[in-house]
Amino acid sequence: MLKAGIVGLPNVGKSTLFNALTASYQAESANYPFCTIEPNSGIVKVPDRRLSELARLVNPQNILPAAFEFVDIAGLVRGASKGEGLGNQFLAHIREVDAIVHVVRCFDDDNITHVDGPVDPIRDVETIHIELAMADAGSIDKRVERLQKQVRSGDKRAALEVQVYTKVRPFLDNVEAIDLSIFNDEERKLLPQLQLLSSKPMIYAANVKEDELADPSNNKHVQALRELAAKENRLVVIISAQIEAELASLAPEERDDYLKHLGVADSGVNNLIRSAFDVLGLKTYFTAGEKEVRAWPFPKGYTSPQCAGIIHTDFEHGFIRAEVIGYDDYISSGSEKNAKDKGLMRLEGKEYLMNDGDVVHFRFNV
Repeated sequence: MLKAGIVGLPNVGKSTLFNALTASYQAESANYPFCTIEPNSGIVKVPDRRLSELARLVNPQNILPAAFEFVDIAGLVRGASKGEGLGNQFLAHIREVDAIVHVVRCFDDDNITHVDGPVDPIRDVETIHIELAMADAGSIDKRVERLQKQVRSGDKRAALEVQVYTKVRPFLDNVEAIDLSIFNDEERKLLPQLQLLSSKPMIYAANVKEDELADPSNNKHVQALRELAAKENRLVVIISAQIEAELASLAPEERDDYLKHLGVADSGVNNLIRSAFDVLGLKTYFTAGEKEVRAWPFPKGYTSPQCAGIIHTDFEHGFIRAEVIGYDDYISSGSEKNAKDKGLMRLEGKEYLMNDGDVVHFRFNV
């Protein structure tokens, strides 16, 4: 299962946000640095109205949404890459996740301590980026030194790895977001395997006060963060961690009323979950039957046999065909049978690239 790690400086609202995301309240939240030491993790459901619409038509026994894991990682401080604040341990936890949610404090409150003094989101972001870059630079130097002998002996895999490191290093030295467009297909495929902290997809979660949630445009901290994110080609999601924690304790109807009262269409948590899902390049296909209606996440560009293999490896190995109905066609028809009768079901083979929203039955031999 894919993982998204929640990172940031101490006391920016990471654990409060994690509690809201997982509605577990298992992460301690308090006003002192390093409140979280061991990472907490929880499985988070991806909100998708399409799943509810399919379930309404099919009336299955079970409804299973797409899901992935969120990990609450302790706050980083300046010098983490050199071991400050148990930094090496925390950086190791970040290395294990697939994407990073960087919580940035964008509110002023004298009652909540900031480890670096006055609130300054750009300084805070740079602190995290510097520590990630320095940790990567150190590991790259050691790795390249070990790879040189293999490169001299003609090892193509080692040569490709060194080639990627050579392209990455200038971005680390300048503490800049890595530009993925400079890599060829072979290098881009290798990059995630190298587990570089700085190359992981990142989203900024701007933590604001309750009264700024509906319209954060006048918040100078949010404006500065958005300008930086635009330069880095990264997303900013507006959240109020404290409000999200309160929403998590309410019944669905009460939650909707509270959101209307706040003047927002959806919770920041839902927006953040969907954004984390998107930044990982994931799409969703559905299976729909009497036993269950289920959402299956898959990487963009997967073929029908590869998507079948997500359910079970036997499905991929023995793949015969996929019976596919587009989501809109399924809903407008009112049922699978009606869609078939209208000729809206397609038979797709091994070369078919699955689309987001496909409702599918896989046929296979064991």
